Amino acid sequence: MGFGEQLRSRREELGMSRAELADRLGVSRSAVGNYETGVSTPKEDVLLRLFDALHTDPNYLYHDSFRASSGFSCSNEERSLLEKYRALSLAGRQTVHTLVDSLVGWQTELQGERFADEPRVIPLYRSPAAAGYAAPVFGEDFEPLTVTGAVPAGAELAVRIQGDSMEPQIADGDVVYVNHDPLSNGDVGIFCVDGDMLCKQYYKDPLGVVYLFSLNRRRADADVVFPRGSGRSLTCFGRVIMHAQPLPE
Repeated sequence: MGFGEQLRSRREELGMSRAELADRLGVSRSAVGNYETGVSTPKEDVLLRLFDALHTDPNYLYHDSFRASSGFSCSNEERSLLEKYRALSLAGRQTVHTLVDSLVGWQTELQGERFADEPRVIPLYRSPAAAGYAAPVFGEDFEPLTVTGAVPAGAELAVRIQGDSMEPQIADGDVVYVNHDPLSNGDVGIFCVDGDMLCKQYYKDPLGVVYLFSLNRRRADADVVFPRGSGRSLTCFGRVIMHAQPLPE
């Protein structure tokens, strides 16, 4: 028997109408009907009044449905605490709820401080993204990189660059830091183009043509253009975290 059926059964056992129970709970008659039919469940403050109004406890109303769905069982210590809780007045139970909420919040805060003291680590991919030259696709070829003050806070991964087509902003051998923010026109990103990894500046024109530019315009030969319907493969792995760069004229 579920919560709603137990509630209705107990109400009828006490000879109480829905309207009478609604008055005691401070809710509408239709709300009580919704509780009994399973359309909605009472909020915590209403539940406390409900247990008092029906002269019962959570174990009675939730017994069958909760035990059947979760395999719930109490240790002797938990059972003792539950019995003491049931013996409290409504005000006493509300005090227990407030105290438990405070303790849980305090514990969560302590855990957060503990985790904050632990160094953050992101993957540094050894297989470089080529700045003008083809390079292998991302795989498991990375090493853990401990995040220090020199690494942007939003960095989710790092990639070592090879080639000169993004100079002088990104030199051959530099490590760039990448996140997964959506790209806007002018952003520099890490792309997989037909299976090759490239570091390029992104631009999409109003007609839907995608351009991947080299910042080093002496290496314009390394630009890549994707006309609509070209059938070529293009995947963005992330946005390089750096100052905005002007687009080529």
